[in-house]
Amino acid sequence: MAGKKQKEIKLEELTAEEKIKYEIAEELGLLDRVMADGWRSLSSKETGRIGGLLARRKRSARQK
Repeated sequence: MAGKKQKEIKLEELTAEEKIKYEIAEELGLLDRVMADGWRSLSSKETGRIGGLLARRKRSARQK
């Protein structure tokens, strides 16, 4: 990604859904890579795992 500037992530400015996404990445041990190289550095399997867990948490939050 030569020429592209990595924007700084401000955790206090994230939406609730984005915060959950970062929490899941941390639980899976992927947060360091995401912070260093961005979400594009993850494989489709890793991204799908995060998406699946995010959907599950959203569903369970709605049922409460």
